[in-house]
Amino acid sequence: MKEQTEIGKIKEGRYIVIEDEPCRVVGIATSKPGKHGAAKARIDAVGIFDGVKRSIVSPVSAKTYVPVVERKSGQVLSIAGNMAQLMDMKDFTNFEVAIPEEKKGSIEVGKEYMYIESMGKKKFD
Repeated sequence: MKEQTEIGKIKEGRYIVIEDEPCRVVGIATSKPGKHGAAKARIDAVGIFDGVKRSIVSPVSAKTYVPVVERKSGQVLSIAGNMAQLMDMKDFTNFEVAIPEEKKGSIEVGKEYMYIESMGKKKFD
């Protein structure tokens, strides 16, 4: 799910959709308006799920999309290799999430963990 907003309203640390991927904004640089042109903003962002750095340059008054990023809680039902099966604690749906390298040994069956969901993708927080 995503919402529409203006480029000029986006701040560092917030989220933006670039190339159909939800990204966290790490830097914003704006230029002054010229004689015949509008002010432009350069936004540097890093993908939430893939970690790829992306950037866009656009007029400050242009519209863009902002993803709806939700932090949820889920209980680990089983672990198979580098995948964990989680059950959401609110609507009790089951799904699989890849276990990141830094959390490989710390995730246990039966415990609750936070995860991030945005635009149909999920990952451990």
